[in-house]
Amino acid sequence: MIRVLVVDDEELVAQAHAETVRQLDGFEVAEVALSIQDASAALRRGGVDLVLLDMNLPDGHGLDLLRRVRAAGVRCDVIAVTAARDVDVVRSAVSTGVVAYLIKPFSQAALRERMLTYREYHRGLGDGDDLDQDQVDAMIRTLRPQSPGRGLPKGLAAETLRLVEGVLADGVALSAGEVAERIGGSRVTARRYLEHLVTTSRADRDTRLGRTGRPEVEYRLRG
Repeated sequence: MIRVLVVDDEELVAQAHAETVRQLDGFEVAEVALSIQDASAALRRGGVDLVLLDMNLPDGHGLDLLRRVRAAGVRCDVIAVTAARDVDVVRSAVSTGVVAYLIKPFSQAALRERMLTYREYHRGLGDGDDLDQDQVDAMIRTLRPQSPGRGLPKGLAAETLRLVEGVLADGVALSAGEVAERIGGSRVTARRYLEHLVTTSRADRDTRLGRTGRPEVEYRLRG
């Protein structure tokens, strides 16, 4: 399980992020912190793999916490979730190892997409000590994927397409209804994206028997 520390000064926002984390397979909420002081205490307790970090906090700037974390040698990754869009802030965040940067306001679907992308990256680390060049290249591509939005049919969004692909990334065959539940969308919307993946030869469609004996269509990513 990837243990996540949620840091945001607005409690309702922090709880919304935490709920998104809880809904995703492979993640669990370590703690929710509303300040740098609370976040620092949580990190000292250990067991945090990923921090969802707001930059504008009541007792300082998120970058201060990030620098403290790096100076202390704490090994955790960070996704910035913030309204801060100043170029110096973004540059500093990237230079201190932020793996993704989401600018508020954003949808919970956008957060889910980044989380699923991170999960794929985290799994790519594996259990071994050494990586070969192909594995390193694949991990970097995972964190910085090429946009699939070019040439998408009208009405399809690249962000949602990546989200659907992320749900199928485990290799498990899912129905449109199951995918819809996991991305927080409708069955009709999920089916449109799944059928697009089939049309572009990125997924296979099959039939399985439903609980009542009624055939149900399921989808599985290729490879």
